[in-house]
Amino acid sequence: MAAAVARSLEQARDRIARACAEAGRPVDGVHILAVTKGFGPEAIEAALAAGLNDFGENYLQEAQAKFAAAAWPRHPIRRHYIGHVQRNKARRIAALFDVVQTVDDLDVARKLDEGARENAKVLDVLVQANVAADDRAGIQPDACADFARSLQSLPGLRLRGVMAVGPLDPAAVPQAFARAAQAFRAVGDVTAVDVLSLGMTDDLEAAVAAGSTMVRLGTALFGARPVKV
Repeated sequence: MAAAVARSLEQARDRIARACAEAGRPVDGVHILAVTKGFGPEAIEAALAAGLNDFGENYLQEAQAKFAAAAWPRHPIRRHYIGHVQRNKARRIAALFDVVQTVDDLDVARKLDEGARENAKVLDVLVQANVAADDRAGIQPDACADFARSLQSLPGLRLRGVMAVGPLDPAAVPQAFARAAQAFRAVGDVTAVDVLSLGMTDDLEAAVAAGSTMVRLGTALFGARPVKV
């Protein structure tokens, strides 16, 4: 698996480099988050061997088992939670992860803050913006700045930026990503931020064009997720 992931990573970096060139951006301004949801610990180990150290998971229980089973090498990794945060699991998520990208509820944010402080840490968080205008999670883009202000009273959290998921309709992606970039700039007027987590395997080029600093790649690195039976 390691060789296949290394080849896929090279191809993904080529795509990012081409997109950066078209957008007039430096290629080192876009980081890759390896989304290992649905794959076993061997996927994490393969990605680590290829030089990645940021990993995204959607489910607490799956991540707990996987992180415990993976053979971590001696270099730092960053564990990102990118799924919906349930209030009753927020404190455990704060304990296990280094970054939570999907904060869109103040009560949940308070629980994340409690969990972080209980573990003597400061948890990096992103505000999730709903730019797809559908029923998925996230705050309306024009409300992100006010929500960011509400997080400033929580000492266990450090706001780093904005995360968004693009719409299913490819034609609507550029406009949706432009709304995410606008929300990122508005949050930046509240506090210093440096992460715009935008774009996945199918829409990373549009994300780079919109200013994404982090693309979340699963299929591009690991192939299709195994079917659960």
